Parts: sequence; structure tokens; C-alpha cells
Amino acid sequence: MTSATVFDGKNLAATIKEKVRAAVAEAAAPPTLAVVLARGEDGAAAYTRSLARAGEGVGIGVVVHELAPDPVEAARVIAAASDDATVHGIILQKPFAGREVDAELADGIPVVKDVDGQTSASLGLLWAGRPAFVPSTAAAALYILDSHGVELVGAEATVVGRSPVVGKPVAGLLVARHATVTICHTRTRDLAAACRRADVLVVAAGAAGVVTGDMVKPGAAVIDCGYNFLEDGTVVGDVAFDEVAQVASLVTPPKGGVGPVTTALLLAGVARAAGAEISL
Repeated sequence: MTSATVFDGKNLAATIKEKVRAAVAEAAAPPTLAVVLARGEDGAAAYTRSLARAGEGVGIGVVVHELAPDPVEAARVIAAASDDATVHGIILQKPFAGREVDAELADGIPVVKDVDGQTSASLGLLWAGRPAFVPSTAAAALYILDSHGVELVGAEATVVGRSPVVGKPVAGLLVARHATVTICHTRTRDLAAACRRADVLVVAAGAAGVVTGDMVKPGAAVIDCGYNFLEDGTVVGDVAFDEVAQVASLVTPPKGGVGPVTTALLLAGVARAAGAEISL
């Protein structure tokens, strides 16, 4: 029998999107998001289609530039969107042309249009405690914790994952909220011990089921940012959901958990970049 509260991301995302829709309706012109996408990346393409549908639902235009994985052409498109006053946000869907190249391309996005916090500058601003757009998945993790009244001040928080997309920004956000933060990864020598002492556990390791039930402190709040496909097509998270749900007080499922909130907050960022005022 499940003891944890299983988070419903769809309901929270719907609430956020309703606020975005209302704010956009008051805007002088509809906000626009430019997406640069590599042709042949099916996963990124599927997410982009979902994002475009969600944008249409709240009055935000999503313009997709589907390109061959050519860094020169991608840089040209990003530069053009950067100079276009009708484009308010830009994201580079990854993977595009390889990790190092993708990082360089993303750094071509102006901070004011970096609505998914992809640039080195935005990450630096976050850690410096300055206003900046935050990667949407990281923002979603904190938003979910807040929505359930999880106390962060003084809490022991463990982040499993160190990517600039989730792990590092989540850690920065938790530090800013006065949590005591440990950053781990799949090469941490005693990952289980680091997880067991956490009141708040955010997992973004990119490895299916890396956190099991015996690695979770009873009553902990567990945010699973993982999304992994098994050979049979089953989607699982980075935590062993059924096991963890017996121990935690709050847990997010791999489907319908963090993902919908991530999309909703990304759209909120686009609206804010366009000058809309949204109170979330």
C-alpha cells in the first residue's frame, strides 16, 4: 500500500497555464517562443510538438526551426531570433550537434530571451543570487515542493545529478532557500548514505531506478526528474517508484509528475519575457 502522497503534475500545470493564459490575454501582442531543433531527434521533436500545443492553448506562439545538425546554421538562426523584437524567448532543443557544441550554441542566446536558463550566464546569475531565468525542470522541482508546503529552511537536501539543466540549478535554488545541500551523482562512493539523510531528495541522474526504497529517509519528499525508456517501451523514472512510495511522504511519478509543470513554467517564462505580469 502506498504511503506517500503521489504528486499530480497535470492539475498543478493546468492551474499555472490558466494564470499564463489570463496574463497573455492582457498583453499588447502575443508572446513568441523560437525553438531550434535538430532534424531526426524524435524525442526532442515529440516534446516540441507538445510544447507547441501547450503554447497554442495559452496564446503563446511557438515557431519551430527544424534544421540539419549544422552548428553554423543553428548559430545563424539563434542570432536572427535574438535580433527579432517579435521573438521573446529562444530555446535550443538538445541534443543538437554534441554536448560541447550545444553548450556553445546555447550561449549565443541573450540572457533576456534565455527563458529555459540554458546559458552559462543564466546559471551564473542563479548561483550569484541575481534575477535570471531558471531551467524549467529545476524550477518545477522547487515549485512542486512549495505547492506541498515542504519546509526548505534548514532542511537536509540531496541532489542526485550535476547537469547544468537540472542538478546544478536545483542545488542553487535550494541553497538560496537556506537548505543544506549535498550534490551527488552516479559515481558518488556512498550514494545510498547521502540519500538516506535527505529530508528533500531531488533525483536527476539520467539512470533508471538508481534510487531505491532502502535509500530514502522515511517521510522524505522525493522529486524524480528522470524519464527513461526501457527496452519494452515502458517509461520509468530515476527512482524505483513503487518502492520509494512506501517510504516517502511525497513522490513524483515518472509520467504526469514533473514534466507537465516544467512545460507550464517554461510558458510562464516566455510570457514574462514578453512583459506579462504573472503571479505564481
